[in-house]
Formats: sequence, C-alpha cells, structure tokens
Amino acid sequence: MENFDWKNLPFGYIKTDYNIRCKYKDGKWGKLEVSSSEFIDIHIAATGLHYGQEAFEGLKAYMGKDGKVRLFRWEDNARRLISSADGVKMAAVPVELFKEALFKVIELNKKFIPPYESGASLYIRPLLYGSGPEVGVKPASEYTFLVFVTPVGPYFRGGVKPVNMLICRDVDRAAPMGTGIYKVGGNYAASMRAIIAAREGGYANTIFLDAKEKKYIDECGPANFFGIKDNTYVTPKSESILNSITNMSLIEIAKSLGMKTERRRIPVEELATFTEAGACGTAAVISPIAKIFDPGNNMVYDFCKSGSPGTLTMKLYDKLIAIQYGNEPDTFGWITILE
Repeated sequence: MENFDWKNLPFGYIKTDYNIRCKYKDGKWGKLEVSSSEFIDIHIAATGLHYGQEAFEGLKAYMGKDGKVRLFRWEDNARRLISSADGVKMAAVPVELFKEALFKVIELNKKFIPPYESGASLYIRPLLYGSGPEVGVKPASEYTFLVFVTPVGPYFRGGVKPVNMLICRDVDRAAPMGTGIYKVGGNYAASMRAIIAAREGGYANTIFLDAKEKKYIDECGPANFFGIKDNTYVTPKSESILNSITNMSLIEIAKSLGMKTERRRIPVEELATFTEAGACGTAAVISPIAKIFDPGNNMVYDFCKSGSPGTLTMKLYDKLIAIQYGNEPDTFGWITILE
C-alpha cells in the first residue's frame, strides 16, 4: 500500500478491511460471513462474557523474498483451538472450517501483508466464544468463531535484545489440572497483576512458578521458558502451561543442529547452571533473557554478561525466522504457501 510506513509498524492493532465470522447454532456450523466492521453484536447474557467460554489463537503470515505468502504450522493452531474449546466445553471449530476462514481472511486483506524487506508480518487472530445467552452456569448452545488480521512490526525493533525478568511467588497464573494448558483468556487475565507489577519494577516480564509447590519454573509471562546448558535445550514439563507451537519448533530445530533436548521439571535453583535462557512464543519468537531476579531468595541469575544474546539462542532464532520467511528450505514440513 502506498504511503504505509511498513518499517515502523508497532506490535499492536491496525484496522484492516475485512474479518471473517461464522455461527454455531442448532448443533451445526453455518457458512462463513465476510464483515468490514470491527465490532460484534453480542447478547448481554452471552457465556463468553460471564463464564469465560472463550479461546483464541495467534499465528502469522509472512511475505517471502520470492513474493509468495507463507503460513507457519497453521494446522497446529487449528488443533490447539479444538483442544481449548474442549477444555471450556465449547463447540469446536473443525480444521477444514478453520482453514477456509484463515485462507479467506488473508486473501481479502492481502494488501496488508508487509513486504519482505520490512521484517514485519501479518498477525492473525482466530477467536471462539460462547455467544448464546445463559444465566445459569452451563455451556452455551450457540458459539461465534471469527478471524481478524492486523499487520505487526517485529517485536524487537533494531534487533533482538536481551530482557530482564522477575520471578513471581505471590500470584498464580494457572493451577495444575486447571485451564493453563488451554489458550483461554482467563489465563492471561490471571497473569496481569504479576506482569504489571514486574513492568512497574523495570522488568520486561514475570516468571511464574508452579502453583502447587512454588519450586519449579512454569510459564514466562505469556510465553514458554527455555534454558540452555551443555549443548542441551531444556524447557519445562508442566500440566499448567500452554503447549507453545514456537517451543515445539525450537525443540525440533535444536535437534537438527545437533543439540540435545529435554522437556522436564526445572527447579528454580537450576537457573544458576544455565549459560543461556529465553522466552519463546508467536509474538517475539524468542526473547533472550539477560537476567532473572528472584526476590524470594535475593538471587540474580545472569545469562548475558556481554550484553548480547547467547550464541545458541540466536542460532535457533535465525533458523526459525529463515524458515518462516522462506530464506531456508523447510525440511520439517511446517510451511504452507498460499497460491
């Protein structure tokens, strides 16, 4: 688009032309509808508003140097939305319906896909919520699925920068056997007190510990945590953290680079043994961690004494980004090219 400052896009919301909507009613999904409105008409007793029947996804479309648009592991997002829907007892969106809505919304908003050289991408947000009215606590009989897009700039402007994190012991994001493994809004609402407190203290984000014993690393703000030592990529195994598609991908890339990988419980004290650490997710891909402060033990764990991100962290980051933009061959079968 003319006069659009692609290189200075924020990581935030910018209006695009169209979004896609679909209703579940009388036990079945209807047809996709195209809308140019940024607003939804919602019943005042909708379960999505009152009882947290809501789930969402986040993924990106990338413009390659060859002018082709690429999607990264969209089937995994579709499957995760099905899992989240089941977790809070909503009607699941079939993979084929998810795909149809996804491809259509990208095609309709193609002019908003940032050019390759900008380093930006088109962020895609599928959303599912209970739109049917209920006053008693029970699942709705009607649901709405919608997908909107917005162009976003790279999470780190001017290159990847290490950030500082704060360990949190006085707020729990999610309980074991709760909704932590699902991508539902309530988990993010539960994390906000801690995240805002960390940011007000000068930290980029907070690190949550397991809710039961407060001994093990859980989520890293809204992202997954990983640590690196002895050529090994280590990430938490927990029944209360989201299964990050970015993290799944980094594990496979680490193996392909000859690294060992471990998904297991990580005691807080083990932070002292890692040479590199980071948070990973769709937005930033990887946020390298410079320091972690643990106020409970008055400990500082330092991973970037030179001020630069770790070598292996950047190898993983560069490889994943190269695959997403089509600069390296996709040997994993993750990329879908939109013809």
